[in-house]
Amino acid sequence: MDSLITAAARALATGDPLGALNRVALRDDAPALALRGIAMAQLGDLNRAKALVRRAARAFGPREAVARARCVVAEAEIALASRNLAWPTKSLAAASALLEAHDDRANAAHARYLEARRLLLIGRLDDAEDKLAQLDLSALTPALRAIHELTVAGISMRRVRARAAYAALARAEEAARWARIPALVAEVGQALAVLDTPAARLIARGEERPLLLEEVETLLASKALVIDACRNLVRERNLLVPREAWPGDVSRDVLLARAFGAKHADESHRARLRVEIGRLRRLLRAVARVSATKQGFALAPRGVREVVVLARPVEERHAPVLAFLADGESWSGSALALALGASQRTVQRALKELAGAGKVQSSGRGRARRWMTPPLPGFATTLLLTAPLPGG
Repeated sequence: MDSLITAAARALATGDPLGALNRVALRDDAPALALRGIAMAQLGDLNRAKALVRRAARAFGPREAVARARCVVAEAEIALASRNLAWPTKSLAAASALLEAHDDRANAAHARYLEARRLLLIGRLDDAEDKLAQLDLSALTPALRAIHELTVAGISMRRVRARAAYAALARAEEAARWARIPALVAEVGQALAVLDTPAARLIARGEERPLLLEEVETLLASKALVIDACRNLVRERNLLVPREAWPGDVSRDVLLARAFGAKHADESHRARLRVEIGRLRRLLRAVARVSATKQGFALAPRGVREVVVLARPVEERHAPVLAFLADGESWSGSALALALGASQRTVQRALKELAGAGKVQSSGRGRARRWMTPPLPGFATTLLLTAPLPGG
């Protein structure tokens, strides 16, 4: 490897893409193409970066399998940054195994972290944790250790474990300072900011107040019967409970409007409501009673527990879509559908409505179309992302 390639690689490792480009911008050999691609990715030109990395992979000879594997890892990282979550994970796993076999442990570990971060984005937290457990932490560079702790913190946030997230981010902050990569330091700072912004609203006895993620964790550990309207759960159990009026009752008209979107209810809607209330009674029988009243239905907890509602930080019909877009990255409709576990048609309808209301914007056309929005001001969206609650 010549001196310019070595110098460019060192510049990229320290987060200096312009310094790297100054050394290899006019070269078209395979190593230079790969470094130019990584530099363009760090500068945010992801389409150009992807094209350069692919050119580099084709330019490396048949005996340069390790170099081609590194290009696969680089392309996967670009795909993750551009929120293309459907990239071939088998190719990345094969590249990671090859790099491990050739003693390139740093890039092999980086490949595993990319897969773990993808799993985190689509809510497969157990699989992400399993992927992290396969890594030897003692062999990590400071940059990889920071990425490791950021991933651990992300999993903790999604599981509503604020204290564990704080601890992981403290370790990530220290590792990022050692790595001396400004973009990594900034990413840790953004994650810390999420923990210091309201993640939900607490509604109890007609009053409400914002809650930080740490306060949500405390609430879920309390004896209160918590109805989580962010994720449609009762505590850690997967039970749908659409109500906020305890200790009063909720009228049938309100329940019909919320459950079925019925503006003018007929007998078929009322029959469906009776069926759903019957199902709800069976699901909740261990923790609460649902009884009929003259106006509608009322919920009463078994024992002396208080009933509280954990509501979304902001009221929005398509809040889960906005929650993913709030990371500031550009998402494709297919990636959003994968992350949300919904059909692409459903997601496209939601995006169309949000775009009509000026809440999201798109760029590109067809398969290249991407959607994004600024983060919701003053609110974290952790509880709107797909993930089980503690104990789930």
